[in-house]
Amino acid sequence: MRYWLGLGSNLGDRARNLQAALDLLAKGGADIEAVSPVYSTAPRDVPDQPDFLNAAARVATPLDPPALLDLAKSVERRVGRRPGARFGPRTIDCDLLLWEGGAFGDVSLSVPHPRLRERRFALLPLLDLDPGLAMPDGTPLRDLADALDPREQPVLGSAATLRVPRAGALD
Repeated sequence: MRYWLGLGSNLGDRARNLQAALDLLAKGGADIEAVSPVYSTAPRDVPDQPDFLNAAARVATPLDPPALLDLAKSVERRVGRRPGARFGPRTIDCDLLLWEGGAFGDVSLSVPHPRLRERRFALLPLLDLDPGLAMPDGTPLRDLADALDPREQPVLGSAATLRVPRAGALD
């Protein structure tokens, strides 16, 4: 199964946190196929916190959505994420944004991510990976991104770069 994940960090060495998450995802069985450029973004829902670095990754894995969520939450803990205020500062955030299976929902997970349509910092990295991506209902992500005001949600390039870890190379 193929998934698109969103990664974000605004505490500590943000670029290192993003790379550590990718490395741990690969070690956990996710084949990282591609990683977007890294963007710098202002916090959206809780403004009084440091800026974020954000990126997206396309991964292939035999894991179903709940199992991949479990892996993502394990990665967050291993990179140092601790419980805190919703939308508050964090060492790492690893969200399942889309999957090739369409829509998925249960009590702990909704895919596509329920706020994807309103977040340029998530949409733009996804479009870097796959410009033709669409929501399960067929709405192109490009249309969603174009509908959001870049002055209200600035997404700036970053000097940080991430490498694509090779599956199984991190023993």
